[in-house]
Amino acid sequence: MSVIDPPAVARRGRARKVAAVLGELMRRPRAAFGLIVIAIMAIAAVFAPWLMPHDPFEQSFDGLTLAGAPLPPGGEFPLGTDLLGRDLASRLILGTRTSLIIGVLANGIAVILGAGVGITAGYFGGWIGAILMRFTDLMMAFPALLLAIVLAAIFQPSLLIVALVIAMVNWVQMARVIYTETRSLAEREFIQVQRSIGSGTLRVLGSHLLPHLLSSIVVFGTLGISTTVLLEATLSYLGVGVQPPTPSWGNIIFENQTYFSTAPWLVFFPGAAIVLLALAFNLVGDALRDILDPTLKGRH
Repeated sequence: MSVIDPPAVARRGRARKVAAVLGELMRRPRAAFGLIVIAIMAIAAVFAPWLMPHDPFEQSFDGLTLAGAPLPPGGEFPLGTDLLGRDLASRLILGTRTSLIIGVLANGIAVILGAGVGITAGYFGGWIGAILMRFTDLMMAFPALLLAIVLAAIFQPSLLIVALVIAMVNWVQMARVIYTETRSLAEREFIQVQRSIGSGTLRVLGSHLLPHLLSSIVVFGTLGISTTVLLEATLSYLGVGVQPPTPSWGNIIFENQTYFSTAPWLVFFPGAAIVLLALAFNLVGDALRDILDPTLKGRH
């Protein structure tokens, strides 16, 4: 006689659901394209030291013309060189790691913070909910880019500081969405029943409320990565993000913008990488929204 292990059954159920979602994503051409782009970028970030054809920090006269200008794409330098004779392909590959680390880390913090505020305000309501949501509204009143620039200028920029700064200005949208969802769910009968029979708050939140919010969190979390990638590139371009010599796509454009008319590849390739990664996460996020909760598109 076999013994049923509820946790194991639950794990298998979750694994089947994840596999079904991934299968559905791969059947959608745009989502599949997004997944492939993200996978390639992730591989480049993880295996950057082995994929870079040159040292991304090495300044070489071999990477410059006789007139001291950057070399165009081709030959030893497939994407050309920058104004200091450094290999652009190597710097872009290493910059992929920077952008993905900051994008995923910043968005993860923003999702946790925003979901925590939204769930707490929506479930408890009253003065707790009022204070949290008024604070959220206050944060939404500040222009995100301006607030990020101010915060980045106050603290010494680093990978962690830039990620925290971006998270601090990106959590408010998640909090507002999750608050609305939680308020609606908190009034549902199955939640009221759990409260009436004396179920603890953590049990109600973890076992009955959070599973219904998970699809919204996953969808908006995926879509949010594209926003954090773009914001990191913007901050780095403005000089208050990741600091040289550490390469990021934004500061590569910033360092080489004066050569735009004579060496456009120095701006085009990092710009294309930013757009491609942001587009990939948007395509996957849109598909997840349709798969996990088709009603989200109409509500938000």
